[in-house]
Amino acid sequence: MIKKTSLEKDAMRVLKQTSRTFYIPITLLKQPLKMTVGSAYLCMRAIDEIEDHEALDNSKKQALLNAISILLLNKFDQQAYNELLAPHKEILPEVTLRLGEWIEVCPAGIVDKVLESTGVMAKGMADWAARDWVVNTEEDLDDYTYYVAGLVGVMLSDIWEWYDGTITDRELAIGYGRGLQAVNMLRNQEEDAERGVTFIPDGWNRDDLFAYASENLDKADTYIKSIHTRHILHFCKIPLALAKRTLSAMQNGKEKMSRSEVEETVDEIIKE
Repeated sequence: MIKKTSLEKDAMRVLKQTSRTFYIPITLLKQPLKMTVGSAYLCMRAIDEIEDHEALDNSKKQALLNAISILLLNKFDQQAYNELLAPHKEILPEVTLRLGEWIEVCPAGIVDKVLESTGVMAKGMADWAARDWVVNTEEDLDDYTYYVAGLVGVMLSDIWEWYDGTITDRELAIGYGRGLQAVNMLRNQEEDAERGVTFIPDGWNRDDLFAYASENLDKADTYIKSIHTRHILHFCKIPLALAKRTLSAMQNGKEKMSRSEVEETVDEIIKE
């Protein structure tokens, strides 16, 4: 068994490998928030890797995600989890295989909320795998973006309240998550199309998805107005600013922001 302090360092290493967008803002948080949000991100990334895995068919994804949801929403059983993933151990990434360890480093006072949110997300992803990710209407788009991103916003609101009593609007938090997800959809539209997936509702075009992203990012602007804890505010502002600038870059024909533009954006927020 890895000692907890060593495991916490390892969690941050895996976090850095799996998320360039969230690693920086997470490292700016003070403890115990840093480890709480880091653990929560890794838990959700663990199941996201199953949803996105190219070597697993939809029925297998649905079965795995449903089973993981049950484990998370009840008393998590590490042995049962290991047995569930054993047939796929060679193809699944480290972040997924070590889900139980990410749960272990989450503070006791908030870990149940992280487990609940991740369990609900896994069930939602399983349902969408069963539907082959077919989005026909705006309601479908709202439902999908809720499960893969809006839930993250709600969980973070719960974490802020647990940490220092910060109260934020959960509906606006969902909008924040949807906005970030919509920007990712726009960035990955060609790649998704190559694997036969489109998240654009019937009758919509790319401009409509831009509008959807902008509308939800506006909700994120309103969301952060109720946050006054400096390091939480920085955490929330950085992904939002990066999403807005990425959206602007794409509207101007660029594929993404440059590394220097990302660093400049982060520096600007930290200095506020």
